[in-house]
Amino acid sequence: MPELSHELTQFIPVIVALIVTGVFAGLLAGLLGVGGGIVIVPVLYFVFQGLGVDAASAMLVATGTSLATIIPTSISSIRAHHGKGNVDWPLLKRWAVFMILGVLIGSYLVTVVNGNFFSLLFGVLAVLVSLNMLLRANAAPLAQSLPGMFGQGIMGSLIGFFSVMCGIGGGTLGVPTLTSCNYPAHKAVGTAAAFGLLIALPGALMMLLQGSTPADAPAGTYGLVNLPGLIAIVPLTVFFAPIGASLGAKLNGAMLKKVFAVVLAITGVRMLIQVAMQ
Repeated sequence: MPELSHELTQFIPVIVALIVTGVFAGLLAGLLGVGGGIVIVPVLYFVFQGLGVDAASAMLVATGTSLATIIPTSISSIRAHHGKGNVDWPLLKRWAVFMILGVLIGSYLVTVVNGNFFSLLFGVLAVLVSLNMLLRANAAPLAQSLPGMFGQGIMGSLIGFFSVMCGIGGGTLGVPTLTSCNYPAHKAVGTAAAFGLLIALPGALMMLLQGSTPADAPAGTYGLVNLPGLIAIVPLTVFFAPIGASLGAKLNGAMLKKVFAVVLAITGVRMLIQVAMQ
């Protein structure tokens, strides 16, 4: 009985921290039109360290857990966007094999490479995404149309490869990639939601089944997925996203995105500094 009580007390701070993460991620997703890993990964990364987890281990578990949370939320998002005719299924079919190949290679690397590398990778990506939000919000597209099949295959592979290693869905890289080729923004968002499922499902399964659980991982971690995190974050994100959207409708959306971009840049730089100091 004392051992059982000790196990339960180990779970309490983890669950509380994850509930806060779910609320925070849901509100930001609704407020700013962003979500998934770009919010959840850095929050979990610092929360897990606050619970005594090593930075490298925290990044690996944050990545795997984030991917697992993206699976149900992306399914819900796909249904919503499909109902509005905003999912480009022919493009998705063309890109699927290439994207999944990139995901499988990236997922394997996560299970064998030190977590500090992914902290570095996410930090760089966070800074680049924030700069894109700040500097290219109204910029002209880089190309007038998507490239040929070879070029599209490379684009799909790279989106899957980098997204899964950072624990993010399809929107963070997929939307700017498509819109840079003069692709309609509303279809880019809907199609990128489907990218999220192609990235998260095989990626999370690989990290759950193939990943080796770090010795200092938070309680309830299997492979590289923290199951209390999955259970706590998903319903809260779904519940609080509409509340965030309602708040966003009453506030200055452009200013909110700029504030988020600055916060994201600071978070990315902080992660880079932490890696550099280790």
